[in-house]
Amino acid sequence: MIEKYITIPFSQLVRHKSVQNFIFLLIIQSSNILISLIVMPLLIQSIGVDRFGLVSLALSVILIANVFVGFGYNLSGPKDVALNQKDRKALSAILSSVISSKLVLALLASVSLLVAVKGFGLFPEYQVILLYSLLMLFSEATLPVWFFQGMEKMKLVSAANVFSKLLYLTGIVLFIQGPADAKWVNFFFGGSAVLINLLLLAYVHFQFRIALAFSSWQRIMGSLKENIYLFLSSFANHIAVNGGIVVLSFFARAEVLGMYSLAERVSLVLRIVPALIAQAIYPNAAKLYEADVQGFFRFMKKVYATTLILCGLMVSIIWILAPFIIQLLAKEPLPESVLYLRILVLVPMIASLNAGNTVLLLIANKKYLLFNASWIMLTVMLLSTVAATSLFGTVGLCVAMVMSELFVFLFTCWIILKKCPELIRGFYGNAR
Repeated sequence: MIEKYITIPFSQLVRHKSVQNFIFLLIIQSSNILISLIVMPLLIQSIGVDRFGLVSLALSVILIANVFVGFGYNLSGPKDVALNQKDRKALSAILSSVISSKLVLALLASVSLLVAVKGFGLFPEYQVILLYSLLMLFSEATLPVWFFQGMEKMKLVSAANVFSKLLYLTGIVLFIQGPADAKWVNFFFGGSAVLINLLLLAYVHFQFRIALAFSSWQRIMGSLKENIYLFLSSFANHIAVNGGIVVLSFFARAEVLGMYSLAERVSLVLRIVPALIAQAIYPNAAKLYEADVQGFFRFMKKVYATTLILCGLMVSIIWILAPFIIQLLAKEPLPESVLYLRILVLVPMIASLNAGNTVLLLIANKKYLLFNASWIMLTVMLLSTVAATSLFGTVGLCVAMVMSELFVFLFTCWIILKKCPELIRGFYGNAR
């Protein structure tokens, strides 16, 4: 089956819907990264490193809340839509149910953060910035990328995403002039996204003739119940990956948060690469696993080796160019950020090691094992980072992030070997 895809002409391969979905998803990720890299030095110059650190901290809190708002629909939604592409009534029910559920979750998350800020006085250094960031919760709730992905029509939504980010960039350039304007940074991000999302939903309604209405509470509760395990896995994974800056906020001043955030963002950009590769091969790998298990393992080994080589090269380049990258982003040397980056750059390398294990568990439908691995990763990350940061500061945090990633890779290998030894032997052994 692999040979079949290899012999397909390049022009025909590019026209394949699955390949186009991947290309447009890559465009979305690339535009997000590019705008982030452009905005970062602009913000540091206009609001300063310390305020930039607080903006980043507020963004991290919102992103964690957005995992709650998303509730795993980015995984279940595309599949549901794809299976009902020709059924307008079913598509209307799916779209209405998901959007309604996410709006309810966004409202709950907003109220919870308001109570945390106004009622309990939490997040004292960046309360105003956080409150202005709440609009981002509703941008996540109205985001229809999952619908277009399931319909295999990603061209429009990728262009809309680029336009949304350009609106955000325009707002930063025109209106962010000093430290007092820091509260507007995330507000502009959420506002531009909500505007474009509403236009996309209007397009879905008129172009596909799909009705969009608020679902009944019974349907919303049923939808949330179906997605609970996907949400819990996504939630644990997100906190483990992005929670470093939140841990650091309890031990370090705003300036240190800003320097750490610079290094962390570069590391997170690199981490996207193995995730995108895994998403790209998943459909074909699933089909091959059902048709030819040995062929599946041979295919996975080739992809795995390619992923490791690619990530290894990128990590090496980033490690060497770390001083130049920090200078480019911050417009000043910041040797502490260089040190943090050179440690954190190992995280995406280890993540690429574990990408193969993740695909194995998904292909073999071992979601419960993936759920266990996600929560073990979160537990180890929290315990190690809190202990290391309290003892050794920011450098300790960086090392703990690397070591927790390595522990999870080894733990995942062990749990697969214990529960599904044929997968580990076929993947890491000699597949014939």
